Amino acid sequence: MNIAYFLIPKSETAYLFDDYTLRQALEKMRAHGYSRIPVISRDGKYINVVGEGDFLWYMLDHGGEAGVSMVGAEELKLKDILNRNRPRPYHCARITAGRDELIRLAMNQNFVPVTDDDGAYIGIVTRRNIIKHFVTEFADKLT
Repeated sequence: MNIAYFLIPKSETAYLFDDYTLRQALEKMRAHGYSRIPVISRDGKYINVVGEGDFLWYMLDHGGEAGVSMVGAEELKLKDILNRNRPRPYHCARITAGRDELIRLAMNQNFVPVTDDDGAYIGIVTRRNIIKHFVTEFADKLT
């Protein structure tokens, strides 16, 4: 099983740049309806995945600071939140990873970000696509 078979390419996924403001990040997540979304640098390197909870915890931890107001949301950069909050790492897989690693990661994450050998973000593999593959494979064996 090759990861490329399951890959949803970067051009078809939503992602955030680490220099987006808090407001830009929240607006993009809302527009796409996602609760978690990959974060990459401007040079395309995978950084992590950020979720609604990360923003909530940041706001709760820094509620007294000006950075949480709507004005602050236009000035506060996503990389500042990631650096100060340190969300749990959302592990990625290299495009050369095997089936076992992909399944292990997908057991704990709704999707697995995929990188090339240089760490550049190239897309995601969803848990749904993995399950769909095995259900189809199982059904084919029954017929």
